[in-house]
Amino acid sequence: MRDLMRLLRLYAPYRRWIFGAIGLGLVTVLANFGLLALSGWFLASAGLVGLAGYAAQNAFNFYAPAAGVRFFATVRVLARYGGRLADHEATLRLLAKLRVAVYARLEPLAPAALSEDRSGELLSRLVADVDRLGDFFLRVISPFAVAGLGSVVMVLVFATFSPVAAVALMLGLSLAGVAVPLTSLLLGQQHSRRVTNIQDSIRSDLVDSVQGMTELLIYDASQTMINQVHGQSQDLTTVQGSLARVAGFGAALNLLASGMTVTSILVIGAVLVMAHRLAGPDSALLALGAMAAFEAVSPLPAAFQNLGGIRESARRVFELTDRAALVREPEVSPRKPTHLDLRLSDVRLRYPGQAGWALDGLNLVMEPGEHISILGRSGAGKTSLVYLLLRFADYQQGSATIGGIELRDIRGDDLRSLFTVVSERTQIFAGSIRHNLLIAKPDANEAELWQALQMAQLSVFVRQQPDGLDTLLGEAGAKISGGEARRISLARAALRQTPFLILDEPTEGLDPATASNFGTALASIASSRTVITITHRLENIHDADRVAVLRAGRIIEDGRFGVLRAAGGPVSHLAKLQEKLVHV
Repeated sequence: MRDLMRLLRLYAPYRRWIFGAIGLGLVTVLANFGLLALSGWFLASAGLVGLAGYAAQNAFNFYAPAAGVRFFATVRVLARYGGRLADHEATLRLLAKLRVAVYARLEPLAPAALSEDRSGELLSRLVADVDRLGDFFLRVISPFAVAGLGSVVMVLVFATFSPVAAVALMLGLSLAGVAVPLTSLLLGQQHSRRVTNIQDSIRSDLVDSVQGMTELLIYDASQTMINQVHGQSQDLTTVQGSLARVAGFGAALNLLASGMTVTSILVIGAVLVMAHRLAGPDSALLALGAMAAFEAVSPLPAAFQNLGGIRESARRVFELTDRAALVREPEVSPRKPTHLDLRLSDVRLRYPGQAGWALDGLNLVMEPGEHISILGRSGAGKTSLVYLLLRFADYQQGSATIGGIELRDIRGDDLRSLFTVVSERTQIFAGSIRHNLLIAKPDANEAELWQALQMAQLSVFVRQQPDGLDTLLGEAGAKISGGEARRISLARAALRQTPFLILDEPTEGLDPATASNFGTALASIASSRTVITITHRLENIHDADRVAVLRAGRIIEDGRFGVLRAAGGPVSHLAKLQEKLVHV
């Protein structure tokens, strides 16, 4: 319930639309009530006048009730239309705000705090769960408010004709508007939650299967995934069938309550007419008015049976938005220093929930324009070092400065504006070459794009394409090779002129010829920057190059490659091991 109340508070900026929607919904219900009640009275009165003879017909005013019927009919149509506009305006405004808010919360969480979440699950929370939250006002709060207010007004109208009839209507509306919805809620909330979770699981599996289609086909595992999704679909059909039965049961109870109430009011009206305490046409007014009154409460059972799913979606969305970011942002960043040296002193970094340190007393000093290669096995802390520098993760102990300013005192966006990363995992977006390059520099002109492609040794390939820069690359770069995708990332780096360049396994997975061409292109881009290369390969490292060995979160060896190779330490051991592998 706390999540639903929190969701309701999000509507506060749109309260005018909300009150307008509820008001127009109330007018719609009351106009329909007035239309049927007046129509019943009018028809009954006209029938009695017809039996009374010509004189009575001349005395009866047909025009006023006829005009009233037209008035109520017109108001009902206009109010229903206006109510739908206001309902959906409030809902769509909230959904737009909520989507932006959820996405904004994802940014500071990425990538470390989202590492355990499936991409399909995040997509489901961002789209399906947020969409479902719109049903809370549109299908629960607004109908419930309209039903409650409308019921009070209609019972009071009945009371002016007959207090007994008013009590009968109140009991019937209470049964259909409170007891039946609560029954639907109790019977349907568990099924509704299961529907939400099963749908989320299906979406996640389908996203995984599309992204990993190649591996599924290679290992002949596609049928296993098909069977898994098919089984989940059958479970979903079963649960939805249970929800449909609950809905049918609620509709039947509603119809029963309506029928019993109308029958009771007919009996009450007949008794009162026979006792000359109620006019005959008024009895018809009460009967048809009672039928119209149940329109106000008819949506409630279906709305409440889905409340469990709405509550589950709210829980899932707020669990994501409440998740603590790994990095606390300062309000503003200091002025950018002129001397951009990097100094890490006894830095210790631990991820939430982890017992050991990912970085454990790391020391590193780099002057502007210096190049260094960081060597280390998997798990040595190379990725954590990159996360530290980009403010994707925070350090708990020690000092990490750029230009003498602590990294934690710099806003993440401002700090990342100093870095360009060429990663082993190049993300190619489903768009054109131009679109993928403009990510690095949105205001780049045509000449700058071609110059970047030339530096990345990709201009010839692009010119050979019929559409040139507008060549579509497909989902995740499906239409180009891995080497071409890597060179696109290099062209991005050429466009983004930043003081620091991080190369994370830049030639991993490339054949020797492609790796050599890539290295040549890389040299021209990296010449005037401070470069940190994360690697475990020694092929392109020369004796004069600076290297550092990272092990268990700390640098255990740092110096010129030629000196360290002759010193008999970790670099020497790695060089000998790689020489043996080459000879094999």
